[in-house]
Amino acid sequence: MFKEKCKKLLPYVGIPIIVAGLMLTRSESTDAFILLLSLLIVVFGYAASVSDIKAKRIPNVLILAMLGAWVLTMVPKLFIDTDAAISLLLDSLLGFLAGGLPFLIVYMVSRKGLGGGDVKFMAAAGLYVGFAGALASMLYGTVLAGLTGLVLLLLKKLGRKDSIPLAPFLYAGILITLYTNGITT
Repeated sequence: MFKEKCKKLLPYVGIPIIVAGLMLTRSESTDAFILLLSLLIVVFGYAASVSDIKAKRIPNVLILAMLGAWVLTMVPKLFIDTDAAISLLLDSLLGFLAGGLPFLIVYMVSRKGLGGGDVKFMAAAGLYVGFAGALASMLYGTVLAGLTGLVLLLLKKLGRKDSIPLAPFLYAGILITLYTNGITT
């Protein structure tokens, strides 16, 4: 029974491990705390993407786990290096607003054309990647989603009223941002 569950979980664990390995190769000068935040967002983003693809939703439990993990990593940092932690905290909170507020406005204006899980996911991801990272991740993710939607429309694989899950594209945007710029938090 355990071996069967492990075989089913392997594809879900494999990609974050590969991405984490790539990040470790680039992390020679990266602070261990920043690397931990990077690894956490890689794992949580992957889980959100898989959930969005399979069930067309991002569970609130996952968002709460993201928030809880962020708090659990920030609290010790506040005690160890208070000045740096306060700077990180401010950038993270700006990332939360930059990631969540634009999507919340689109969610409200478009009459739920954008999912609430996407709004919460990007807000929580903003805590991990900071202000500049949240903006870059949203830009990359929405452009990738738009291009993919356009191609699918042109190939007649998608109708005008059909939707595509956004979390995988936001996750790709986060990965691009992390790999090209690193976390700025």
